[in-house]
Amino acid sequence: MNDSSWGAPPQAGYWGPPEMGPVQGRPEAGPAYDEPEVQQTRPMPVVPDVTDVQTAAGADQDQYGTGATRLSGPLFRDEMPQEPMPSAAPSPSGEPSEPPRHAAPQAGDQGAQQGWQGAQQGHQGAQHNGAPRPPAEPPVPAAPAAPAAPQKKRAGRDLRAAIGVGVGLGAVIIASLFVVKAVFVGVIAVAVVVGLWELTARLQERKQIKAPLVPLAVGGAAMVVAGYVRGAEGAWVAMALTALAVLVWRMTEPPEGYLKDVTAGVFAAFYVPFLATFVALMLTADDGAQRVLTFLLLTVVSDTGAYAVGWRFGKTKLAPRISPGKTREGLLGAVSFAMVAGALCMQFLIDDGTWWQGLLLGLAVAASATLGDLGESMIKRDLGIKDMGTLLPGHGGIMDRLDSLLPTAPVVWLLFVVFVGSG
Repeated sequence: MNDSSWGAPPQAGYWGPPEMGPVQGRPEAGPAYDEPEVQQTRPMPVVPDVTDVQTAAGADQDQYGTGATRLSGPLFRDEMPQEPMPSAAPSPSGEPSEPPRHAAPQAGDQGAQQGWQGAQQGHQGAQHNGAPRPPAEPPVPAAPAAPAAPQKKRAGRDLRAAIGVGVGLGAVIIASLFVVKAVFVGVIAVAVVVGLWELTARLQERKQIKAPLVPLAVGGAAMVVAGYVRGAEGAWVAMALTALAVLVWRMTEPPEGYLKDVTAGVFAAFYVPFLATFVALMLTADDGAQRVLTFLLLTVVSDTGAYAVGWRFGKTKLAPRISPGKTREGLLGAVSFAMVAGALCMQFLIDDGTWWQGLLLGLAVAASATLGDLGESMIKRDLGIKDMGTLLPGHGGIMDRLDSLLPTAPVVWLLFVVFVGSG
């Protein structure tokens, strides 16, 4: 079928369907569809000079029924996007409708949609600032971090505070020891009471064990005085009475936890005041002040030697499960320092003492002081604490200073009795 079968050719500029002839079975009056003849027109499309203009796939008809190809994005790279021309397509009411300004392309054309959005953003930025924004400067790459310098070995405590407190305590002890012996007995009693208070407080905080402090404090002070006045027999009697007082005192409270409370009380009475009583027993001799001074010096020197050598050369752990900071090298340092100090003290401070006795005394002090330190470390590890208290800056609490002194006191007292008598 040729084009003449459709009737006369369409008028110039008319893009719609040709005028149809009379339909079979209908009168010829009126237009072909018995509807008013509306001529659809559209402006001529502008052909861009660039080749990167993307068109809608499939040349689908646009939303206004023109059937023309859609153009999107700016025509040139340095031009602003042109606003679309309004279409004269008729609306259902018969009047031409104007498309909305800046209508975005349909979703079928992804590339056109991205170009349209970019043009819109650039147009809005230019209107807001009056001029295109300069491109952002690229971020300056960060300089590579310098390798960390190897850190020096540091002590676990404040060394200056520890030395200052140690010097102060030493001055009080020496002044009371060589001026009036009874004053030194009072110093021992005060240290015992404070140590009992720290121990019972930590037991109650960490283990809910309520060891009665009142009978322990009174009995502990009486134990030290009895040892100085009545000797070993007086110390044993005071220890028995203190244990009995703990049993009776705890009966005033509910029976729940009675066994663990009184057991902890008897342990505390033996561990702190009873062992401290041997210092008072050493003081009763004619050269008692020199014996107590030797005992204190050897214990301090042993701890200092272990600390210095272990901090500088320590590599092999002594008891990692109990006290990870102690090393075998530190133990050798403690033994060496204590033996040298023992030989000097026995030779020049103790009546009828000899240097070889001092070597044995120093060896025994190093062993007992280390065991005492490990013993309290075991207690603190079980309680989950680092220090028994905070009374002494750089040292912790009183019990943290008595840990190596308490078990060493009976050892030194016994060796003095063996070597030079109780005199």
